[in-house]
Formats: sequence, structure tokens, C-alpha cells
Amino acid sequence: MTTPQVTAWSLEPGLLSEGPVWHEERQELLWVDILGRRFHRATLTAGGGPDHVRTMALDRHVGAVAPVAGGGYVLAAGQGFIFVDEGGSVRELAQPEAGHVNVRMNDGACDLQGRFWAGTMAYDESPGAGTLYRLELDGRCRTVLSGLTISNGIGWSPDGGTMYLSDSGTGLVEAFDFDDVTGAIGGRRTLVHIDQPGMAPDGLTVDEQGDVWVAIYGGWAVNCYGPEGSLRATVHIPVAQATSCAFGGRDGRTLFVTTGRERLEQAALQRQPDAGRVFSVTGLGPRGPGCAPYRGRVPLQH
Repeated sequence: MTTPQVTAWSLEPGLLSEGPVWHEERQELLWVDILGRRFHRATLTAGGGPDHVRTMALDRHVGAVAPVAGGGYVLAAGQGFIFVDEGGSVRELAQPEAGHVNVRMNDGACDLQGRFWAGTMAYDESPGAGTLYRLELDGRCRTVLSGLTISNGIGWSPDGGTMYLSDSGTGLVEAFDFDDVTGAIGGRRTLVHIDQPGMAPDGLTVDEQGDVWVAIYGGWAVNCYGPEGSLRATVHIPVAQATSCAFGGRDGRTLFVTTGRERLEQAALQRQPDAGRVFSVTGLGPRGPGCAPYRGRVPLQH
């Protein structure tokens, strides 16, 4: 691997930028600002920088976004799932945590069948308060795992046989045997344990070779692990709070890394003025697939 080129890519910092996904069909990067209650869509210039950026403000914290195959977007936001159509209208989908204002949706992604997986966390980060949910193709919501703390990055191996999930509260990236047809998981095991003080595994992505790229919150870095858990590479980012990552761009070889600036005091922000921006990393070598869209039932657009 040549020396990677790390560039502050987005123009404006978010409070807690998260969940980048590359929409191959539209050639757009999507990401959210959880605490800023926004989600963004950006096309790219010929040089790979942000071109036209569209931003939508929401009335609740938003943890993840995925495009819908038929148009529009599904988001894990507030206490459940919502649908945003092309005109910006918001419609409620399943609300598994309705009434639980101490809990919010966090990171999520779609599997290859088009089901949308997203987890929760307590605002006070209480151990065991997080749950992983799956929004089915018929629009119903199923509880998959309970007892998590900060359900975070999720992804799948290229062959669809393994699912990876981060829990930032326990410091674990776990692997599961995955049945792509039914969505059933089993064989739970630890892939990586981040136990350094102040660091935690956050969002992740899986490249086409099967390596797992994990944003290390508090670690100024994104780590690349082999599917057996060995550390393959570390990409240093000039801000502490790396929150998630995704491959994208015209050739699928740019790693987009979201970052945060939550709870950073003025002295820390002076040291890392680009905290909260999306970074682009080129020169890594591997390629990653675009995100899978949600293929389930959504309200008819008017």
C-alpha cells in the first residue's frame, strides 16, 4: 500500500457526522449528522471533491440513512425508522422504541437482500440498553439482538456468509454466521477487542477482498482487519473522533471517513479544526462496493 492521501473533504463540519454510504446508482455520497439532526447527499466533482450538496433538516436525531430502491431514503432516527421521499416529505415507519425518549437509533445498513438493520443506544450509554433491529421487506420490525450497549457499525462479508457488528460500549467488533436468505445470525464470536482507554470501535465497512475497516473513535485512525481479526493496516486521521467509513467515488477506491466534534473543548478544536468534517482517503488500493438499497415496503409517494 502506498502512503495514503488524507484530505478534509466536506466543506462544513457536523457535530457528529456519521454513517457514510456510497449510492452507486446516483453517484452520491450520503451521510448524517446525528446531533445536528441532518442528512446530506453530495455528488462529486471530476476531481473527487464535493460538488452539489443537498442537506435535509429533521426533527430528531438521525443515526443512519440508506437509499430506497424505488426512490427516497429510509433513516434510523429518533426512536425508530422513517421514510423521506424525493420531495422531502417525512413518513413514519416502524417505531420499536416509541415512548423511550432515553434511547435513540444509532448506526445501520442494508444487507444484500435489502433489509435495513439498525441498532440503538441509551443517551447516557447505559450498559446493555442497546438493541439491534431489522426492518423487514414487508415493513415490519424484528428484534435481532438485545443487551448491546452502543450498537454501531454493521457490515457483511463479500460472500454474504458473515455479519460484523461493533459495540462501542464494550469495545468489541463481533462476527456472526449469517444466512443471507433468512437474515438469521449465529456463531457469535469476537473479531477485535479495542481496550485502550478513550478508544472505541465505531462504524465499519467491508471491502471487496473481505477486509474490515473500522473507525476508531478517540483513536485518530481507521484500522483495517483481516476477516480473522489480524490488524492489516492503520490509516491516521488528523482528528480524534473517527466515527465511520465507506468506500466510494467513481472507481470505488476512495475511503470516506466521517468524524465528530462532540464534547471537544476549545483547546482541542484548535488542535483539530477539521473535526466533524468528512475526510477522503485515496491511495489505499482496495475497492469497496456501493451500499445496498432498502428494498422493502414504504409509503406511496404523492
